[in-house]
Amino acid sequence: MRVSKKISLVMLMFLIISTLSGCIFIEKDTLRLGSRNNTESIILSNIMGQLIEDKLGIEVLYKENLGGSNVVWNAMTNGHIDVIPDYTGTIVVTYYHEEPGTAEETLEATKRLVEKDGIVALNTFGFNNTYTLALDETKAEELGVVTFSDFAKYSQDFRLGAVFEFIDRPDGLPGFQKEYDIQFKDVKGMDHGMMYRSINAGEVDVINSYTTDGQLQIYDLRVLEDDKSYFPPYHALPLVRKETLNEYPELEEVLSLLKGKIDEETMQIMNGKVDNDGMMVERIAQEFLIDSGLIEDK
Repeated sequence: MRVSKKISLVMLMFLIISTLSGCIFIEKDTLRLGSRNNTESIILSNIMGQLIEDKLGIEVLYKENLGGSNVVWNAMTNGHIDVIPDYTGTIVVTYYHEEPGTAEETLEATKRLVEKDGIVALNTFGFNNTYTLALDETKAEELGVVTFSDFAKYSQDFRLGAVFEFIDRPDGLPGFQKEYDIQFKDVKGMDHGMMYRSINAGEVDVINSYTTDGQLQIYDLRVLEDDKSYFPPYHALPLVRKETLNEYPELEEVLSLLKGKIDEETMQIMNGKVDNDGMMVERIAQEFLIDSGLIEDK
């Protein structure tokens, strides 16, 4: 009897402590910011989050490394996160399966399409992070390869290293190969961080890089030109759920402070500081906001 009473008392105390802990640690004013499993997405999420905390005093809960674009998009549309960085071309082509156009047309289509799912697309950060191919500079010079069309003549002798998502996406490898009549000797799927190490180690001969990859600063690779403009514009921008904006209407004005503030070179440098130099994402985001005059150095 006494043992039973002691157990009941312990359980009661646990429930009381759990309830009190919930009251103490769960804040009403909390925004959930999501990001993909890559450096750039996490940096952009932190830039937005630190700006929100500084300007509005709203606590930010970071949901980082959620997965690929579809995983993050599903979390957004299902209401599990409130704000994410995303890309116009990805939204139009991958999520809604529509044809992209110019940068302006793709942005307008983005705003129109996401509205159907209760999401607002704000103005772009300023940079376009599109797909490309990169191969050893010496080999490219030897073959005289500058464009994707040039590369198509030799592609059958090359092993491609590509992120898993690129291999499967409709705006990725399948359509790209058809457009340029490119056939690879082999295609190896891998995580983004592995691609540069793999080409450096000679395990693959060409990789599907992104134009803002920080690793392009330290590896002697030639980035090829998309001479047929196959890949759509991928301008990065904030996406916010409508219900979140209804609760925090000032959020739109704050995030609009980032409009046009980040160009390709700036984003590549920030990615490089994390991927090449091992700096903390939080510090990189803070430095950018201070240097841009958006927050004060404290």
